[in-house]
Amino acid sequence: MITIAVDAMGGDQAPRPEVEGSVLAAREFGVRVMLVGRPDAIRAELARHAAPNLPIEVVEASEVITMEDHPAQAFRRKKNSSVHVAARLVHDGRADAMVSSGNTGAVMTTARFILGTLAAVDRLALAAPLPNAKGGVTVLLDVGANVDSKPEHLVQFAVMGEIYYRAAFGARRPRLGLLSIGEEEMKGNELTREVNNRLKNLPIHFIGNVEGGELFSGKVDVVVCDGFVGNIALKISESLAMEIFGLLKKALKSSISSQLGYLFSRKAFRGLKKHIDYSEYGGAPLLGVRGVCVIGHGRSDANAVKNAIRVAAGLTRAKINEKIEQELAAVPVSV
Repeated sequence: MITIAVDAMGGDQAPRPEVEGSVLAAREFGVRVMLVGRPDAIRAELARHAAPNLPIEVVEASEVITMEDHPAQAFRRKKNSSVHVAARLVHDGRADAMVSSGNTGAVMTTARFILGTLAAVDRLALAAPLPNAKGGVTVLLDVGANVDSKPEHLVQFAVMGEIYYRAAFGARRPRLGLLSIGEEEMKGNELTREVNNRLKNLPIHFIGNVEGGELFSGKVDVVVCDGFVGNIALKISESLAMEIFGLLKKALKSSISSQLGYLFSRKAFRGLKKHIDYSEYGGAPLLGVRGVCVIGHGRSDANAVKNAIRVAAGLTRAKINEKIEQELAAVPVSV
């Protein structure tokens, strides 16, 4: 049975959604969950659920890393935090993967130094799944693990992102694009022009440069960029999606004549909300780390935690790290 260590104290409303999501995951996905954090708080939440026979274990961690903590300082000073203990469970082989909705920088720092990176990987990459207009998913990476990247790093991101897409979404040959300011090869900065030349020599389905609008068109499955650009693109996209949804809902409710239309549109709204809801995708995997690490939103609800556990278990079953090692080792040195 695959075992997932869940940082039960990481999210904004912890430990309630972490516990409920873990109970749901244990019931639905046949995984074992280790809830890491303050035992009294975790057990109090577990008591709210009829889960006496589920494979759920409580593991004590006396400290909590908050969203206000500086990642590097928190890593050094809070050695018994729930994030630390969850990572050590994976490092020691007691768990196959870890899930956290805590301070993203702290989770990445902890995973990097406790779990370490794969031998073939120079830089980790955070991969975010985004819903697209064709009803599928487009993966954007890196979305924040790195601020500055060299061409060789983006090449590795491309390989890891392509493997992740195959493992998570079942595509045999995902279409991969490089985020730039125009589709033409000569457009972009020095970094994107160099990466474009290198990606053309890889045995992947590279379709060339793509502009920002293609993130949601469904034309491309994986979009590669450096973490600075990716993080900005991700946060603008998430905010815009929720604002548009809110404005549409408000507009339909704003007049008496439209209230009946709104009532008939509720089913369509629910479908739209589910499609753009981050909780359906669970979280973003940190690719290139030893073991599997999935990082969720700080505001993750029980559904998001459940799906993050599903993603972590799926990547473990797919042996994603073995595939990353094998396929990066086959990338020519000259690329």
